[in-house]
Amino acid sequence: MTTVNIYLTFNGNCREAFEFYKSVLGGEFPYVGTFGEMPPQEGMQPVPEDKKGQIMHMSLPVSQETQLMGSDTIEGFGPPVTSGNNFSINISTDSAKEADRIFKGLSEGGKVIMPMDKTFWGAYFGMLTDQFGINWMINVDLNAWE
Repeated sequence: MTTVNIYLTFNGNCREAFEFYKSVLGGEFPYVGTFGEMPPQEGMQPVPEDKKGQIMHMSLPVSQETQLMGSDTIEGFGPPVTSGNNFSINISTDSAKEADRIFKGLSEGGKVIMPMDKTFWGAYFGMLTDQFGINWMINVDLNAWE
């Protein structure tokens, strides 16, 4: 089943925001990962020491099908946070073939930020901005299809 969720981006206060959302919406965080836990990435600059505690990814289930997801943005790992561009639409599919189809279609006339590829966190994942300026994340849980 393909699902669509909103991905919020913060300027260093993701954890604080998600604690607030949790206090209102309830639930538990199934995953909280920091930039400091991220292994070195080829072609990427190292994470500055003072940014290692910032959130690389966290999520809060809102229902069985819906999650609120988010991260902080640090230089070199995404565009600067500006009100209005601090969210992405995340599409999760059941197959790499479907993820590739959606990614290819949405990226036509747009800009690929991160090509589809296997990631260290166990996903096949990519990011893009479409021709209308909307940010998208396409994701497949590797455990779902391998």
